[in-house]
Amino acid sequence: MAPANTDADPNAKAGTAAGTTASASAKTGDTPRPYHHGDLRRAILNAALDVISADGPSALSLRDLARRAGVSHAAPAHHFKDRTGLLTAIAAEGYDLLATTLAQAADLKDAGVHYVRFAREHPAHFQVMFTPELLRANDLELTTARTLAGERLRTAVSGVPPEGRGTDPRLAGVAAWSLAHGFATLLLSHNLDGPVGDQDPEEVFRTLTGMLFQPNSP
Repeated sequence: MAPANTDADPNAKAGTAAGTTASASAKTGDTPRPYHHGDLRRAILNAALDVISADGPSALSLRDLARRAGVSHAAPAHHFKDRTGLLTAIAAEGYDLLATTLAQAADLKDAGVHYVRFAREHPAHFQVMFTPELLRANDLELTTARTLAGERLRTAVSGVPPEGRGTDPRLAGVAAWSLAHGFATLLLSHNLDGPVGDQDPEEVFRTLTGMLFQPNSP
């Protein structure tokens, strides 16, 4: 097979450069990481999510994430500018994932179950999304994704008959969100290890929702 013509193929040049970076990292004692041109943003996000899951957002360092990805310490700034930008991107992605999850719900109770499922499957996103002091509040990607997730919840609430949710749909939405978010937060922080035990947390939540949003007895 003929060798690749790196002069004619810019992608080949990028791959060679990445290989050189990984080799340099190995020489300095860092663990070499696979890196392919065009994948850096995703690689940094994934590394950040790993750090948050293990040690929380305060442990994040762009320099450390660059080392994990096997690139120069300045490379992450090209995608996220700074640490706040990275955390904002994580939150925006989280709200997108949450909106997609809620869109699959059949009704309000199911929306709550999907909310809890999202928190369990994406604990790092969940932690960052609801810590506003870490985020760039006016970021368009973030505000758009957050609005969409909120609309998904309001749609689920609107499907409940008035006699089952009261006269104020907005307050009903707050109640539904509070129940799902509170349960998910307590679950992730292991405060429900005793009451939930070996039970499926989603089934436990279904039982809890049965105590609310019921039609009033005649």
